[in-house]
Amino acid sequence: MDYKNILLEKKDHVAILTLNRPPANSVSFAVLEDIDKALDELEADKNIRVLVITGAGDKGFSAGFDVTDAANGEKAGSMGQKVWTKVERFPKPVIAAINGYAFGGGCELSMACHIRIMVDNPKAKIGLTELNLGIIPGWGGTQRLPRIVGKSKALDMIFFSKRLTAPEALAIGLVDKVSADGEALKDALELAQKLAKRPPIAVSCVLKAITTGLEKGLDEGTKVE
Repeated sequence: MDYKNILLEKKDHVAILTLNRPPANSVSFAVLEDIDKALDELEADKNIRVLVITGAGDKGFSAGFDVTDAANGEKAGSMGQKVWTKVERFPKPVIAAINGYAFGGGCELSMACHIRIMVDNPKAKIGLTELNLGIIPGWGGTQRLPRIVGKSKALDMIFFSKRLTAPEALAIGLVDKVSADGEALKDALELAQKLAKRPPIAVSCVLKAITTGLEKGLDEGTKVE
């Protein structure tokens, strides 16, 4: 399938989905549609066992919603929630290779991924910065951030639109690994290859059981388990 706003590569059981709108890799409604279709394609592809998501270029993973697409803002809001939740519930491991800044919707996309690897670069920052514009995170940020870092840290980050460096994000558990400058995608692919060698059906079942428990509670999670 051809995509206008993303790149999709497949090799050795691993797919790489690249947001291809440098330098900011901002997310418009059309980008959301492309990602939605790509997720369907990759879920159906039995040869693909792991997905890596990254941004084109070396400046940013994603700056979030494309404000020039304001005409589609209302429908992009619900679509963004739908697609990022689809990432979180994806039946194959999803790794975010955060190769630069990740703000707003870009940060929200990374949080929907199962594992986050972020480059250690002075210009690479991550955070939910929406309050600077007088709005709130709208693609799941108010829900996922407190689940990852805890309520008080999430409130502090969102209230003050804090932008964390990779080491700062690692310290509070917002990212899982810090990579040397220019190495985020390389490290993500190395991890992806290791994951691709694990039993794929069991891996998918682990993802389903954990996600169900986090979303619906212990009783439903243990039923799935």
